[in-house]
Amino acid sequence: MALRLYNSMTRKRETFKPVVSGRVGMYCCGPTVYNYAHIGNLRAYIFEDIVRRVLEINGYNVSHVMNITDVGHLTSDADEGEDKMLKGAKREGKTVWEVAKFYEEEFFKDTKQLNVLRPHTVCRATEHIKEMVELVTKIEKNGYTYEAEGNLYFDTSKFKKYYELAGRAPEEEQTKPRVEEDRAKKNKADFVLWFTRSKFGNQEMQWDSPWGRGFPGWHLECSAMSMKYLGEQFDIHCGGIDHIPIHHTNEIAQSEAATGKHPWVKYWLHNEFLVMDKGKMAKSSGEFLRMKTLLDKGYDPLVYRYFCLGAHYRQQLKFSWEGMDGAANTLNRLREKVLEMKENAAKKEEECAEKEHNYDDEFKETLNDDLNTPKALAITWSVLRDEEISDREKLKLLLEFDKVLGLGMSGWKREKVQLPASVQKLLDEREKARKAKDWAKADELREKIAKAGFAVKDTPEGPKLEKI
Repeated sequence: MALRLYNSMTRKRETFKPVVSGRVGMYCCGPTVYNYAHIGNLRAYIFEDIVRRVLEINGYNVSHVMNITDVGHLTSDADEGEDKMLKGAKREGKTVWEVAKFYEEEFFKDTKQLNVLRPHTVCRATEHIKEMVELVTKIEKNGYTYEAEGNLYFDTSKFKKYYELAGRAPEEEQTKPRVEEDRAKKNKADFVLWFTRSKFGNQEMQWDSPWGRGFPGWHLECSAMSMKYLGEQFDIHCGGIDHIPIHHTNEIAQSEAATGKHPWVKYWLHNEFLVMDKGKMAKSSGEFLRMKTLLDKGYDPLVYRYFCLGAHYRQQLKFSWEGMDGAANTLNRLREKVLEMKENAAKKEEECAEKEHNYDDEFKETLNDDLNTPKALAITWSVLRDEEISDREKLKLLLEFDKVLGLGMSGWKREKVQLPASVQKLLDEREKARKAKDWAKADELREKIAKAGFAVKDTPEGPKLEKI
């Protein structure tokens, strides 16, 4: 089955055909590094990781690019609100540069724990000011800009396709309330390409430009850096659905105004929100769950990855601790079964005739149907339940599946339990009771071992202990 993806631009599933045969350019909106990523943010990076992995199992050579927003930007998608980097610097008594470096490192610690593949190219906004200035120069030359009160604006009225991605009529946009109205704009949807007069007089991050000393508008960096590394037209742009109405809409406008090429991006892929009881998770409230919160509660980071895979990326995912407990139990069962299969497959035994199956094709077809990870997990469990397939073949299938699932199955190993002398003594006594068929005594000793923090599992090779 050919790979089919839901394109937010056309609002339908389309057969994927790259700009260049066999190669895929993929750009993902990265973090603004003024605070920790919350687990809603991290859902987006798990989704983008699945996109890349599915492209790779389809044989594509993927160039995955992600930006790091480390220059001051405002707390709304529009040109409004408090400056994010200044907000972080004030909160922590650091420079904006120190804040950016710290939270970038923390972000990559989180994604590594989630087994998210690092992008092939990670590009920081502050290291690409030259490219941004060059892009604005092209936009200005093509007649899409105007200056007002010291800032350079993009004139959205001159870009006829401005509302295409969002699917909103211009009159609806004009009546949409803004947090703070910028009276310098000709049209409410216009946005700043280059600031020279910020309302924040103590802006640390500033650069010289043809329009004066200042800093770029937020939307600019994604256009400039994606085109530097992927070309003026590329295949896939990913992000959360909250980027559709303003950020991605503005990216399209400025990019296509600069190059005159349509489309700038062939396929727009967006993931839905992670939601709490009170709505979507956001940093603006100051209350959000981060990876450390999950770790402090004793969850393996991959439990959250499994939790996210259980919902389709275009569906809202409701977070709950009960849901996390369910994912933890299911992942533990999966891990135990994989470990048992590894042990059985390692034994020297006669090869049995293998049942003919099409699980591998079914798994790939499922993922090629707009990244259906819930069904892919269901197929994984169908393989485990199939008694006509040897453990050796099951393990082979699951390790192939895990190239997309990203649960780290190949590295799963049985932990060697270091037993205290007192527990070893109880275990020896239990073995004596079992040999004597004193089952009541054996059960009593099992309970004592459990109270000491260890679970006993009886196998043909003898008892195995796991830490509870």
